[in-house]
Amino acid sequence: MRIAAVEVRALATPLTRPYTIAFETTEAVEMVLVRVVAEDGSVGLGTGTPAEAVTGESFAACRAALADHDWLVGGELESWPRLLAELARRWPAAPAARAAVDIALHDLWARRLGRPLVDLLGRCHDALPTSVTIGIQDVAHTLADAEEYVRRGFQVLKVKLGHSLDQDLERLRRLRERFPRVTLRTDANQGYDLGQLGRYLRAIEGLGIEFTEQPVPPAVFAALRDLPEAQRARLAADESLHDERDALRLAAAPAPCGIYNVKLMKCGGIRPALGIARIAEAARLELMWGCMDESVVGIAAALHAAFASPATRHLDLDGSLDLARDPARGGFVLQAGVLRTVEAPGLGVELA
Repeated sequence: MRIAAVEVRALATPLTRPYTIAFETTEAVEMVLVRVVAEDGSVGLGTGTPAEAVTGESFAACRAALADHDWLVGGELESWPRLLAELARRWPAAPAARAAVDIALHDLWARRLGRPLVDLLGRCHDALPTSVTIGIQDVAHTLADAEEYVRRGFQVLKVKLGHSLDQDLERLRRLRERFPRVTLRTDANQGYDLGQLGRYLRAIEGLGIEFTEQPVPPAVFAALRDLPEAQRARLAADESLHDERDALRLAAAPAPCGIYNVKLMKCGGIRPALGIARIAEAARLELMWGCMDESVVGIAAALHAAFASPATRHLDLDGSLDLARDPARGGFVLQAGVLRTVEAPGLGVELA
């Protein structure tokens, strides 16, 4: 069975809840939707949402890579892992473009076998809670957002930091006072220097912060190896971790962090993400699976990959919740802040 057609469509949608992180404010999302069609008419869906500030891939670069897709047509579906390997050779600087095709091929493979993708990959988890993100804003709006999310059933809140350390700490203290039993994790998006990080780590003692993502820029991330092991274990690499090479480098003892944040749009899809997962498992590091602002297609793909790794401990897969329009539906069940896959072939997604 061969690939009969590859279709690419560019989409844009505003966010119903714009948000601010350490280095940018996001109000809308541009993405690409990929349909891979087999000779028998079966279809696999994939989406890509580039993040230029993180990976250097602009939306224009993503679209340009995907415009060169004719080589996929006629490819043998039974040899689809070879096609995935070819993606990395042809589009080395376009991970979101690679991810869109990678996701679609995985979806098509599992659909044609009539099984949920995670069951073919090897299921390790059935359900896990996801965090939901609160952007950088004043205390009053932070507390108001937290109140709304807790009412909706979320019990894990991820708080963006990195503009002002004093304001960051005040927001965290007020959140902990108001929500003593809610799990709090934070993400500074490279917003601190090493001196500020030391002050931050001392100040959050007793606040019960689960862990902190990417507190410093990648250029100084290696300096975290000098921290005590207990502190390093509660730090996560995000912008410092793009692919398997980064995962190997960060795993070298003493590891600067105890958690990897895996995003399909950073590494190029499910195949390389599971490569990172195997490295983390061997190094006895934890995995968190994150996302950009993206369609339920991408969120479902990350969830299936996450549930296929024994190293998975945390989910941060809230990226589709604030899209004003999503090109697809289905993919997962979200109930009381807990994510589960659906009992449908492939990713369980359909065009809206």
